Amino acid sequence: MLLNICLFLLGLAVLSWSADRFVYGASALAKNIGISPMMIGLTIVAMGSSAPEIVVSAMASINGNMNTAVGNALGSNITNVALVLGITALVKPLLVSSTTLRREMPVLIVITLIAMSFMHDGKLAHHEGLILITLFVFILAGMAWLSLNVDKEDPLMAETAEEIPKGVSNSAALMWIGVGLILLPLSAGFMVDSAVFIARYFGISDLVIGLTIIALGTSLPELAASIAGVLKGEDDLALGNVIGSNIFNLLAVLGMPGLIAPGILDEDAYGRDMYVMFGLTLLLFIFCFNFKGKRQLGRLEGGLFLAIFCLYQYWLFA
Repeated sequence: MLLNICLFLLGLAVLSWSADRFVYGASALAKNIGISPMMIGLTIVAMGSSAPEIVVSAMASINGNMNTAVGNALGSNITNVALVLGITALVKPLLVSSTTLRREMPVLIVITLIAMSFMHDGKLAHHEGLILITLFVFILAGMAWLSLNVDKEDPLMAETAEEIPKGVSNSAALMWIGVGLILLPLSAGFMVDSAVFIARYFGISDLVIGLTIIALGTSLPELAASIAGVLKGEDDLALGNVIGSNIFNLLAVLGMPGLIAPGILDEDAYGRDMYVMFGLTLLLFIFCFNFKGKRQLGRLEGGLFLAIFCLYQYWLFA
């Protein structure tokens, strides 16, 4: 057991590091060939923040652990809103000022409803996984288009430009892309195998292991990025990372088990967890579109999110 816990933690550390190095190399290479910082931020960086979840979901699906992959998708969205934004807002309230984010929030609501409609019958079919992956490609294309038409005064523009690596040679960028492509699947494989062993040892279902330690582990980069962002005054970027990650989780991460290992869902996934995810997403939407005064996520909202996360974890294990 101790060996599997160590393998899980090692896999998580390597997964997070290799995802960061992959995004670093891809962003630097894109900048070197003349792609705008806004396009890099809305596509490469946004997709890279979800890379751990996507690779873990793919590896779990390949290994036949479909409900672990589904739990990872739902659990990551729950963790991103309730834990990541909850702690971030407690550290410092987030102002919601970007018109880009006000366009992304309705998209997240619509995609959440689409994912729920696919899950409500208790199974995830191959064609539903294909639809989700196809929508993922269209969303990436839409974000690329948005980056070309965004308002130059949008605060997200300046915040994104600050995050793009500078002075990195093409050879160094390609090296880091290669490192990421090799280590991401390897570390994800170790992480999934050890997590499944731990779940079996403690009598935990595949779904719950995906909802808890895998979701929490793969969401740690979002937590670190969001806290760092608000401390630097990059509120829109911090919130945008979470919204973008949740969109990608429902499309690419949830699409993987449908595409690779379609089948019957754990009844708790569509009878409990998807409703918790939707409720938190709707609550985030309401908080971000507060029509009475400033649009912000304050400490009160952050405390509420964190309390919901703790109650949900208790519900899972009680």
